[in-house]
Amino acid sequence: MRLSFGLLVASVAAGLLSVAAVLLAMPAASLQFGLAMLLALLGHVLASPGGRRVRWAVAAGVGLLAVVAAMRLFWSQEQVDETGLLAYGQGAARTALMARWRELIDRERLAALGLALGVLGLAAGVVALPARGRRRGLATGVLALLFFAWLGLSFARKFGRYPLPDLLGTVWPALLAALVAMGALALSGWRTDRRWLLPVGLVLLSLGAVNAYADLATAWSGWWVMSRPPDGAFLQVGVAVSTASQDIPQLSQAVEAAIALAGVGLVAVGALRSSREADAS
Repeated sequence: MRLSFGLLVASVAAGLLSVAAVLLAMPAASLQFGLAMLLALLGHVLASPGGRRVRWAVAAGVGLLAVVAAMRLFWSQEQVDETGLLAYGQGAARTALMARWRELIDRERLAALGLALGVLGLAAGVVALPARGRRRGLATGVLALLFFAWLGLSFARKFGRYPLPDLLGTVWPALLAALVAMGALALSGWRTDRRWLLPVGLVLLSLGAVNAYADLATAWSGWWVMSRPPDGAFLQVGVAVSTASQDIPQLSQAVEAAIALAGVGLVAVGALRSSREADAS
């Protein structure tokens, strides 16, 4: 019991440090603390008493998300500072830029696939919980439908002008993660713990998955426009310069990191609590 509680405290502390590192524009440190948070959370799930119904599914989900965090950390460490002046115009510079852009998109697709598998593991834990016939399940079902409608409307508004098969061929892992998280949210009301940690965590997890989908779709749409310029247009390939200042807190990115980490943590802890409550009843 002490080990489980200690690992949970360590997980919360590492998550807070990860968000703080984002605020201080320290992306590598943020990834390191995020990985530590997920590993401590994994240890908490495995060491927690009870929770037999969901332990291995939730542990698999958290473990897969930790693998994604480790991949992102590895990618960040191998990147070199590419800020500089590329030759303007057509030719080798443009080819190199487009190839690098596509490589980054492929990496994000791989990370999104890991996210989808991790969310599937967490959703499997939710489904494994017994349904207790509570009326509040209607609230989470309506909320999930609202999330789904919002996702569909934003998809049509922002990306309706792009070829749908090509777009879906790129973003489907992140889109799958978002849809699975919303489906688990719809079911969570019938299976939630008394403190509603599980539905709150699934709301945050859904938001994190939608954000990952939006980032991937935005990156692909930019690449698609650049790789297919209008007829007669002259495309100049220059330098992609980050406008973020190292001295300005990255508030929006910190909020995104907090949502992603808190969502995973609340889903894991909420699923364990709900399982223990079901066993005790």
